[in-house]
Amino acid sequence: MVVALITAIGCHRGPASSSEFAAERQQMVEQQLKPRGIRDDRVLAAIAKVPREEFLPENVRPQAYADSALPIGHDQTISQPFIVGYMTEQLRLQPTDRVLEIGTGSGYQAAILAELAKDVYTIEIIEPLAKEASARLSRLGYSNAHVKVGDGFQGWPDVAPFDAIIVTCAPSKVPQPLTQQLKDGGRMIIPVGTGLDQQLHLLEKKDGQLAERAILPVRFVQMAGEAVTGDQ
Repeated sequence: MVVALITAIGCHRGPASSSEFAAERQQMVEQQLKPRGIRDDRVLAAIAKVPREEFLPENVRPQAYADSALPIGHDQTISQPFIVGYMTEQLRLQPTDRVLEIGTGSGYQAAILAELAKDVYTIEIIEPLAKEASARLSRLGYSNAHVKVGDGFQGWPDVAPFDAIIVTCAPSKVPQPLTQQLKDGGRMIIPVGTGLDQQLHLLEKKDGQLAERAILPVRFVQMAGEAVTGDQ
């Protein structure tokens, strides 16, 4: 559910077959991700496997593998493929990891994470999106992706702590509940800022202390819930 350095969407066309989509998916990996520095073989394999078109409304599926964010309804978007790859790679996920995602959207990022980690816990504040994503992930066989309707600012304390946290909507600063739910040795990637002034931040927790650095300018939808209405 992000907008990040959007580029132009391609021209409209008729419906593609599954084999055509698969070819476009591989082309996306070779032409969009690898040349821009995505190197982790497991991340690339996950993106080459997950059918991005399945996470899009019918009217935008022909643009599924364009190098851009795309609308998914409710004024939300699915992230640009490079941003998905970049954020996922920064987490350095292991097959035994438990991951928290804030901002399920259509479920695409959760599916990528589910290919790489043991369990994915993903929170979406917009109930229709959460229900659709849950059904979609189940239909596609991602039984290790668990969807909850709720305010991502608070995280998911009942199933914390997490080896990694990924946030796909921007608060003005990092929510304290999320830092508390990150395991020691864990990593969090999150966009921070407002409007056009946002940076992707990478946080690492070591010996109970957080090291935080800005790594990339981005543009995401703003975090809703307590990030807007409460005291951050």
